[in-house]
Amino acid sequence: MFYTVLHVAFGGAIGAACRYLVGIGVIRMLGHHPIPLAIITVNVIGSFLMGAFVVTAAHRGIGIYSPFVMTGLLGGFTTFSAFSLETVNLIERGQLGHAALYVALSVGLSVGGLFLGLMAARGVLT
Repeated sequence: MFYTVLHVAFGGAIGAACRYLVGIGVIRMLGHHPIPLAIITVNVIGSFLMGAFVVTAAHRGIGIYSPFVMTGLLGGFTTFSAFSLETVNLIERGQLGHAALYVALSVGLSVGGLFLGLMAARGVLT
C-alpha cells in the first residue's frame, strides 16, 4: 500500500508539471484567448491518454501500473480524464440517464462549489 501511494504521488508530480508545461506551450503558440484553450488542450490530451491506457492495460495485462498512470500521472495532468472515463463507462453500459445526470451534477455542483468557495473567501478576506 505504501509503495502504491508513492507511485500515485510520483505520477501526480510528473502529471502536474506536464500540465503546467503544456499550458505554457499552448499560450506561447496561440496567445491568450478568451476561451481557456490551454485547459481544453490538457483535458483532451488527458482524456485521449486515459482511453488509450485503459485498453492497452486490459490487453497487455499491465493494470498494475494503473495507480501510477491513471490516478497519478493522468490525475495530476487533468482530473477531467477520470471524469471522461466514468462518463464513457456509464454510456457503454447503456446507462445514458445516469451518464447525463453524472455530467450535469459534476459540472453544475463543481462550478457551484467553486463559486461558493469564492464567495466564502471574499466574505472572510474582505
